[in-house]
Amino acid sequence: MNSANSMNLSSLLMASSLVLISLFFSYYQKLKLEKEIIIGVVRAVIQLVIIGYILDFIFGLKNPLFTTFLIMFMIFNAAVNASKRGKSIKGSLLISFISIACGTTLTLIVLIFAKAIKYEPFQIIPVGGMVISNAMVAIGLCYKQMVSDFQVKRQEVETKLALGADIFLSSKEIIRNSIKTGILPTIDSMKTLGIVSLPGMMTGLILAGTSPIQAIKFQIMVTFMLSSATTIAAFICCYLSYKKFFNDRKQLIFEKINRV
Repeated sequence: MNSANSMNLSSLLMASSLVLISLFFSYYQKLKLEKEIIIGVVRAVIQLVIIGYILDFIFGLKNPLFTTFLIMFMIFNAAVNASKRGKSIKGSLLISFISIACGTTLTLIVLIFAKAIKYEPFQIIPVGGMVISNAMVAIGLCYKQMVSDFQVKRQEVETKLALGADIFLSSKEIIRNSIKTGILPTIDSMKTLGIVSLPGMMTGLILAGTSPIQAIKFQIMVTFMLSSATTIAAFICCYLSYKKFFNDRKQLIFEKINRV
């Protein structure tokens, strides 16, 4: 186990030869993906080397303000990416930022007060990254589902409005369905842990020499924190977004629901 803590260059090169399998099948089956595979491999190596040195530098710093800045920077970038799924929703960038920030902040606060992690870069950044990325994916799914539902259920919503219901009651089913869509992937992944898959964090810890029991404890923490973060982010996102589909007169904005 200890030999896995450090990998020499020759071992890495031998392991990298596995890429040749992908190249061979691409060439043999005439998929014409050889160029894409090579570009992908080169980019992955360069990007990982760069981020490795950056993280090595960052982890050496123990400035809480700098750590907070990095987390906020990560949240903003995730919000930008998530908002692309909600282009037709006014203020989707701000909604995404608030949703991810709330989900991430509340989850990290609980972990810190529980003394599961410390507010130091080498712990906060990797853990925060997992939380932020999962919240980002959940929000993207929420946007996509909400836009789709308002398209499909347009007449149903308008009928409820005509009968005197306010915009919340008219959209309640759509909101619930969108939240459900956002958090279901996380729930499904929880169901298969240890049976279908061994998660990356747990596997990494075991390869690094940590006992499986200790690795399991960390993985349980990660699983619960991801569930919490995605639920909070999806809930806030949907409850802030549904209003954007209506104008001041509580009418559906057709331009929005007709966009894909």
